[in-house]
Amino acid sequence: MGDEKSEIVMASRDRERDRELLIPVADSPDLDTASKPSSSSSASSSHHSGRETFYKFVRSWASKKFMTGCVILFPIAITFYITWWFIHFVDGFFSPIYAQLGIDIFGLGFITSLTFIFLVGVFMSSWLGASVLSLGEWFIKRMPFVRHIYNASKQISAAISPDQNTQAFKEVAIIRHPRIGEYAFGFITSTVTLQNYSGDEELCCVYVPTNHLYIGDIFLVNTKDVIRPNLSVREGIEIVVSGGMSMPQMKVFPVEKRCYL
Repeated sequence: MGDEKSEIVMASRDRERDRELLIPVADSPDLDTASKPSSSSSASSSHHSGRETFYKFVRSWASKKFMTGCVILFPIAITFYITWWFIHFVDGFFSPIYAQLGIDIFGLGFITSLTFIFLVGVFMSSWLGASVLSLGEWFIKRMPFVRHIYNASKQISAAISPDQNTQAFKEVAIIRHPRIGEYAFGFITSTVTLQNYSGDEELCCVYVPTNHLYIGDIFLVNTKDVIRPNLSVREGIEIVVSGGMSMPQMKVFPVEKRCYL
């Protein structure tokens, strides 16, 4: 009897084991729980990569707009800063006098300075003013170090002076320098005649600035090799001082050796 019961128990256990083996894999609760974390991890990784892409796009867009704002505001800020500094600098000449008189009005010294400069121009244009200026230059030219500074600054001022046309730059010129195929901006200061065996050759004395307008080289160029653009001396000085940033677009006509905008 005992052996029969044990055989019955063993048979029932075998049937239960067979039932467990017949359970489909997709319906196994253990496999479902194992597959869920993998799918959730892939979803979270894709979500994380999308967030990083969005952040990179926002940073790139913000940096570009910020640099655009800097490019637009930088020249405006520099212009206002230099103008404000110039007003304060000129205002400082006469504002201490008004401060001693008890008058504190901003801009009054600036207006007074401009009026004073205008009156100096009117006075120096007269015969008496020219005599006083000549006497002052006579004293300055006898000072060892100051005379060199004064002469250099006077030559630069004479280049843009509307009255001293004999000492100013005559005309803007373009010459081939320093090599063939390269050109340089310069200013015609005078013309000379070179006498040689083949005949007289007319040369232009061209001043080519190398450090804005203060330092430069002088070249004697044949008049036929000088290209004369239709630019005023003031426009040429503006081109040199700005480093070529205000350079206009020109067309060259080799027959007349003249450039046109």
